[in-house]
Amino acid sequence: MSVARFDFSWGDSEYHQQTLENLKESIKSTKKLCAVMLDTVGAEMQVVNKNETSISLQADSQVVLTPDQGQEASSEILPINFDGLAKSVKKGDTIFVGQYLFTGSETTSVWLEVAEISGQDVVCTIKNSATLAGALFTLHASQIHIDLPTLTEKDKEVISTWGVKNKIDFLSLSYTRHAEDVREAREFLSKLGDLSQTQIFAKIENVEGLTHFDEILQEADGIILSRGNLGIDLPPEKVFYFQKSALYKCNMAGKPAVLTRVVDSMTDNLRPTRAEATDVANAVLDGSDAILLGAETLRGLYPVETISTVGKICSEAEKVFNQDLYFKKTVKFVGEPMTHLESIASSAVRAAIKVKASVIICFTSSGRAARLIAKYRPTMPVLSVVIPRLKTNQLKWSFSGAFEARQSLIVRGLFPMLADPRHPAESTSASNESILKVALDHGKASGVIKPHDRVVICQKVGDASVVKIIELED
Repeated sequence: MSVARFDFSWGDSEYHQQTLENLKESIKSTKKLCAVMLDTVGAEMQVVNKNETSISLQADSQVVLTPDQGQEASSEILPINFDGLAKSVKKGDTIFVGQYLFTGSETTSVWLEVAEISGQDVVCTIKNSATLAGALFTLHASQIHIDLPTLTEKDKEVISTWGVKNKIDFLSLSYTRHAEDVREAREFLSKLGDLSQTQIFAKIENVEGLTHFDEILQEADGIILSRGNLGIDLPPEKVFYFQKSALYKCNMAGKPAVLTRVVDSMTDNLRPTRAEATDVANAVLDGSDAILLGAETLRGLYPVETISTVGKICSEAEKVFNQDLYFKKTVKFVGEPMTHLESIASSAVRAAIKVKASVIICFTSSGRAARLIAKYRPTMPVLSVVIPRLKTNQLKWSFSGAFEARQSLIVRGLFPMLADPRHPAESTSASNESILKVALDHGKASGVIKPHDRVVICQKVGDASVVKIIELED
């Protein structure tokens, strides 16, 4: 596991804090880095079932969706948390109600068709029989604009309290529909001081987000394709096309792309279906940087086995990834003249492939150089040696580097380590050799580097960026 997502659609701050404390203990005991992502609620419509009683819905019957949350949920009426639904939908529109993080195999999901608008109420015909059982149900109106803010007041409160307290590495911005959503979130984070470095991942969940994908990608630090909700908004035969297109654009922009909903069946089963196993592999071949697990690890019976299985499939898929074709395609897309950093990054990858290097070691302060190298998808790991820098906000001194190292964890093929801040990589020859030895020892300990291997080094020497090749002795 590289990143832990804390989803505030589910559970309160106290619940998530306890989980985070468990994570911190695990990080200490395993000595492995793990980043923290806060997932907002956003413009999410929910069924309000205060008593959490089971609700039986029969096909061809009718049910009323009402914003009157004072009413009790039943087979005839479902209170919701949005009073503008009647203005947003029309007769014939499709509405989906399902258990939060539904897998599709439950009998707890129902499709509705709008039959009539009655004031603020929406009367719907039930298309399939189902029993709504559980604590949280979400409502999704297909291809309909919902007039709810992307960053709600509840989201802002959680970010400014729980997020600041725990110095989150990533913010998953649910239901991102426009670039302005990302800009507003970034402005909000910048006012919180400690979260000014937090990266924003735009979560694309509907057609509106896909329509404005290019402008969103330009503003965001990364993209999460929420295939569960997209699968409701899009015709099934179109999902693969938008996935491939979105991943390609992320790859060419050098921004991480995350896919959701890959092994839903492992929520209740020890092994994925053959279709799911193939889907995970295709996600890797299409260019995904990371896989985000949901129901499988939230309420699933086999969370550890799920992570292990998905990891093994990803590893096998990476072995057959056509790096040569990808490299040529990326270089062509970038065009000429390249920027200085882009040229160094592509040259480092080209050199590593030509000499069959076992690893690329990149010294970096911001992490940008290492991410650019990883953008070209080298066949060998990229060891990002993050050099801490001393900084001040006029009230206290602190070292940078921890954010940058953890944020590298979500980038495919990038393995970060924090260097000793007493030895900046661009200073003297002696300190360069000292920090390089630490990096090489780290690579040997992890089994990536062996005697007589060739290693490509990318670093700054004075004002110059240098790529060099070394061959190790016994």
